[in-house]
Amino acid sequence: MQKHRIYSMSFASVYPLYVAKAERKGRTKAEVDAIIAWLTGYEGQSLQGVLNAKTDFETFFAEAPALNGARAAVKGLVCGVRVEEVEEPLMREIRILDKLIDELAKGKAMEKILRGA
Repeated sequence: MQKHRIYSMSFASVYPLYVAKAERKGRTKAEVDAIIAWLTGYEGQSLQGVLNAKTDFETFFAEAPALNGARAAVKGLVCGVRVEEVEEPLMREIRILDKLIDELAKGKAMEKILRGA
């Protein structure tokens, strides 16, 4: 089976789109960074490092410092797909991140996005 092309895309190429989506809705880059830190453990210099290195999505999630166990609680639709029904593990991680950014852009409170963290 051929890998999905998003797996080899650099996280740095998608990150500005996440930030722009949030900022269009009055949210901040800091909130996007907080979501990424909560989900993956990348924050500050470690996040900047993966952006500078143009790390691909597959490596981004495979080498994540601390994947949050509470991410399993992320459910719902993103791009017409139910996050909890995505079978392929890496695609599920990407969809979870997409869902969290969508919730931010829709004005949901950070406490709720981060599942009470």
